[in-house]
Amino acid sequence: MSSWSFIYDGFEPEKEGLREALCTLGNGYFATRGAAAESDADGVHYPGTYLAGGYNRLKTEIAGRVVENEDLVNIPNWLPLKFKLEGSDWFNLSKVKILYYRQKLDMYQGVLHRCIRFEDEKGRICVLRNRRIVSMSDPHLAVQETTLLAENFSGKVEILSALDGKVTNSGVKRYLQLNNQHLVGLLEKELGYDSMLLKVQTSQSEIRIAQGARTKVFVESEEIFPERKLLKERGYIGQKFEVNLNKGQLLRLEKTVSLFTSRDSAISECSLQAEEALYKAGSFQEILEPHAKAWKHLWQQFDIDLFPKDPNQGDRMARVLRLYTFHLLQTTSPHTMDLDVGVPSRGWHGEAYRGHIFWDEIYIFPTLNLRMPEITRSLLMYRFRRLGAARKAAKEAGLKGAMYPWQSGSSGREETQRLHLNPKSGRWLPDNSYLQRHVNSAIAYNIWQYFQITKDLEFLGSYGAEMFFEIARFWASMASWNEKTKRYEINGVMGPDEYHDAYPWSEKPGLNNNAYTNVMASWIWSRALEMISILPQPIFRRLKEKIKLSDEEIKMWSSLAKKMTIIFHDDGIISQFEGYDKLAEFDWDGYREKYGDIQRLDRILEAEGDSTNRYKVSKQADVLMLFYLFSQEELEGIFQNLGYPFDERMKSRNTNYYMQRTSHGSTLSRVVHSWVLVSSQNHQSWQLFSEALESDVADIQGGTTPEGIHLGAMAGTVDILQRAYTGLEARGNMLRFNPILPEELDRLHFHMRYRGHELSITITPSQLTIKDLPTIAGSIDVCIKGKTKTLPAGGNKTITFSL
Repeated sequence: MSSWSFIYDGFEPEKEGLREALCTLGNGYFATRGAAAESDADGVHYPGTYLAGGYNRLKTEIAGRVVENEDLVNIPNWLPLKFKLEGSDWFNLSKVKILYYRQKLDMYQGVLHRCIRFEDEKGRICVLRNRRIVSMSDPHLAVQETTLLAENFSGKVEILSALDGKVTNSGVKRYLQLNNQHLVGLLEKELGYDSMLLKVQTSQSEIRIAQGARTKVFVESEEIFPERKLLKERGYIGQKFEVNLNKGQLLRLEKTVSLFTSRDSAISECSLQAEEALYKAGSFQEILEPHAKAWKHLWQQFDIDLFPKDPNQGDRMARVLRLYTFHLLQTTSPHTMDLDVGVPSRGWHGEAYRGHIFWDEIYIFPTLNLRMPEITRSLLMYRFRRLGAARKAAKEAGLKGAMYPWQSGSSGREETQRLHLNPKSGRWLPDNSYLQRHVNSAIAYNIWQYFQITKDLEFLGSYGAEMFFEIARFWASMASWNEKTKRYEINGVMGPDEYHDAYPWSEKPGLNNNAYTNVMASWIWSRALEMISILPQPIFRRLKEKIKLSDEEIKMWSSLAKKMTIIFHDDGIISQFEGYDKLAEFDWDGYREKYGDIQRLDRILEAEGDSTNRYKVSKQADVLMLFYLFSQEELEGIFQNLGYPFDERMKSRNTNYYMQRTSHGSTLSRVVHSWVLVSSQNHQSWQLFSEALESDVADIQGGTTPEGIHLGAMAGTVDILQRAYTGLEARGNMLRFNPILPEELDRLHFHMRYRGHELSITITPSQLTIKDLPTIAGSIDVCIKGKTKTLPAGGNKTITFSL
């Protein structure tokens, strides 16, 4: 089971922030970083807890103007379980001699363990153990158990158990100049002998949050009842007590916590519910058992078995892949289905990007679609509930349809900051990233892909098609006719690259005819027309009337889909945007020699008084996103529909060109580049896949992961195995495979769902086997490298293809 555990030996203060992020425990409802129970936010540790969708807005005067930011709130810290030995200060790792230290994340059961053997300044030796869970069975419960063994002494031990609502949002250094006090204390209450209750409220959004805590005390196996002293102030409540330990005795503390908010369903009031849940909660073991079972069931659906030729490499890869899947499931679990939340790019693991929802769904949803599409559906509903806000934003911009924000939070308004801090120069700069309108294309793409996997006509007819048509409308209103070229254009946007937000010769932000944006718009109009034919006509007629969709608009979509502009330069290179060919080439070798790590060229050049806008450089894939999202066959069809040539070398030519000009300043970049190299440079694809695996475990961006994981990169890396190397694609009412396993990989095995069928997939270099488990679903067609077979209704059949 070594590949199911992530283990850290030895305490390294400079790496603690990374470990805390990677050892976060969550259940889709809330998440708690892997900080020690006795730690404070002190520059080494940051014990944050975050509620899914728990946002609040604060205003700050900065750089001569007042800005308002909406943040994911660091809610009350339920962890505090501190101790001190008689005559000493509260336990602090930095003030004792560490004889042994191990932290282990058990991913199979979702348990975080820590064991420390230490000697204090008086020569007293103790063994401290802690294990904790955030229940995947009951989303409102968490529990931790701490044991302390008095190895060579007898004496008093003082204990403090608390709920701390005086915490602030202080987990991201570059945000520290902004106001960060989001919580207001409402109620601190003792609940009998061993329990207490804290209730707070976010200052602007007025989310009321209640936590109940019960702390039981045992010496050896016997529960004891020491006298307790209540500590109480606004936003904080705790209990202090003393325990006498004899040499060799074991002290055990069990702290159980309940968490409810005013947004929860089927409750009267959150503090009453927290109190009731705490009363009903069992022991650590009683909470652990259903929690572990819930994780077991999730792993049966989500785990991927990979067998590289190098078994040593396989063990580490399996461990990292499971870690990334673990964090995906802690952010978007079955409990997410009952919540009005999106999927944040940095998980519910920290305060980076303020917990906002970007376009990273496009990397995350494929894994959910193929394993538990019900979660995808609930996350798409987050977008549907904010359709009104998107329509309002489009109207205010003088456009039609729905214009979703680049950064979304509670209400669906644009949350992109107007100023951002460059930590290298210390300057606050204008932030034009709100011009990344391609987030709308990502939403439309996700709706279509969800339908391709599930054939969920109820969702499409009730919600998905309405969003899709309004996004098609938005892009139609963005397009303008160029009489000279006899084609439509989209101007004044940013592509996924992010290093280019304006022309170096213009003071106006935005770029013209970004290739990714234009091709995606063309694809959306074509799929919108196809969607009209898919929807049952009574449903389409009602929707058409509801959103006042005219026949003229539909006719215009057909014209737009065939007449969008794509700019080329050199010998068949798709220009990232119009004017790209006029930019200067960059001195890659010189800057690597000067700076070493140049992933964030934008910050480096700005600090020098220069700008990435002047150069042919990319932070991440832009043009190459087209080859990531679409198979060669589908992309060729799009280009042919547009009337542009698309030869067999189009992919390799553009891949080679843009790879030489990319700094990989985003963790998503290596995911895309690994993907697009699968068919042409398989070995290099595997190398980039291996590098992508290191994105968060090695914190390759040098300090960003402690602020929050990169969920898109995590899920995207898993997706390389399940879709890139398998060639898995759902298109045209058919499940398609075109496997190209790297030489380094002997075998892949995983389970997936497709239109009511649960399939067991095994792929080797020479064979693909699909086992269809029993089902009541109808038949499905499967195509493997052009060969089609049918899995009949009822399932329970195995088919094999020779490769």
